[in-house]
Amino acid sequence: MNKFICIDIGGTAIKYGIVQSDGTVVKAKETPTEASRGGKALAKKVFELAKECKEAFPEVKGVAISSAGIVDTQNASILYASDAIPGYAGIHFRKELADLDLPIEIENDVNCAGLSEYADGSANGSQSALVLTIGTGIGGCFIDQGRLHHGHTYSACEVGYMPLFGGPFQNLAAASVMVTRVADRKQEPVEMWNGRKIFELASQNDVICQEEIERLCTYLGQGIAAICYILNLEVVVLGGGIMAQEKVLRPLIEESFTKASIPLISNATRIEFASHQNAAGMKGALVHFLSQHPELA
Repeated sequence: MNKFICIDIGGTAIKYGIVQSDGTVVKAKETPTEASRGGKALAKKVFELAKECKEAFPEVKGVAISSAGIVDTQNASILYASDAIPGYAGIHFRKELADLDLPIEIENDVNCAGLSEYADGSANGSQSALVLTIGTGIGGCFIDQGRLHHGHTYSACEVGYMPLFGGPFQNLAAASVMVTRVADRKQEPVEMWNGRKIFELASQNDVICQEEIERLCTYLGQGIAAICYILNLEVVVLGGGIMAQEKVLRPLIEESFTKASIPLISNATRIEFASHQNAAGMKGALVHFLSQHPELA
């Protein structure tokens, strides 16, 4: 079975390793992104990691990359990236990794998460699926009839920027916003707080933590409903670290979604939680790679 180098470039860490064509992760490691060093330094680091993998597994057939930012999949380049990685926009990965003498493909990280869920996760078998990642911001991926929808400028489903109640959706419903709200209400530095602590205290009947979890879920449900009115989705899959708290979040999100939706929508749309977590980016990157190189599957 063919093996591939798979690399998931995140804001704080790079996950990388070897994945077989059937999605089996043979080897996986993690290293700091060191994003502040800039795009060129990051591209060089990705090359060194890929080189390390190729030396250990010389039989690999290609390099599949998942990356933050808006990605030009046709040219394997970064069209737009936040200031978190200075100078990242304009990086061409086929050029940066040319010395590997392997085919290179890259896709946006949220799209990779979506492809992973569609391939063998919570969106598998659906006709239309939206995958949302809830973290520092909110990212989206739309898959219809098995095809990922990129849009005119590769920026389809950037739902975090969608206006909701006068501001971007992610300014209301991102996990980071919940943390900031709790810290403000407690009159404590935000550095003292994180999602895990909020859920732990909520389980101990901390009213502020409970209220902010409920507020987050209310906005999430309303945002999902707004998207469903446009796309008429079969399933919405929720991912990101906070979504490990499914037992707490599911009933609250479903209640908000149902209140904000007409029955024709709410009765026909399933809300699911992501099946893949740490390896989602690597596995989704490989799904994208093989869609471009089916002869290597």
